[in-house]
Amino acid sequence: MIFRPVLPAPLEFLTGELQGSHDPSGVVFTVLAAPSGMEREYIRDRTLEGHESARARGKSIGGAAVTDDAMLAAALHLRGQEMSLRDIAARLVIATGKKKGQHPSPATVMRMLREHDEKTAAAVAVG
Repeated sequence: MIFRPVLPAPLEFLTGELQGSHDPSGVVFTVLAAPSGMEREYIRDRTLEGHESARARGKSIGGAAVTDDAMLAAALHLRGQEMSLRDIAARLVIATGKKKGQHPSPATVMRMLREHDEKTAAAVAVG
């Protein structure tokens, strides 16, 4: 008579941080990983609550604004010439603040243009 070892069925989590199928021998890892996921959620929730509280008190979240109306106008003009965001950012210069004289990042240019487009679209939809 031959005995075959009975292999336990894999554990399957349907939702959450540990979603998927896991080998039961890794249960220790799973048990130890669960609290870290809960801690991460707790920290994120507390951070978001802090941001809401600061906004309610009139504080701004994030760095100082580096864009202004003149920079937006120049960026719109350059975008009209079908330049890339990288090329537009290289031609713009920050006029005030700690970063005066530096170029904005392409991400900043993209955000500035996107916000302008959203405001324009909202104004057209309303009026």
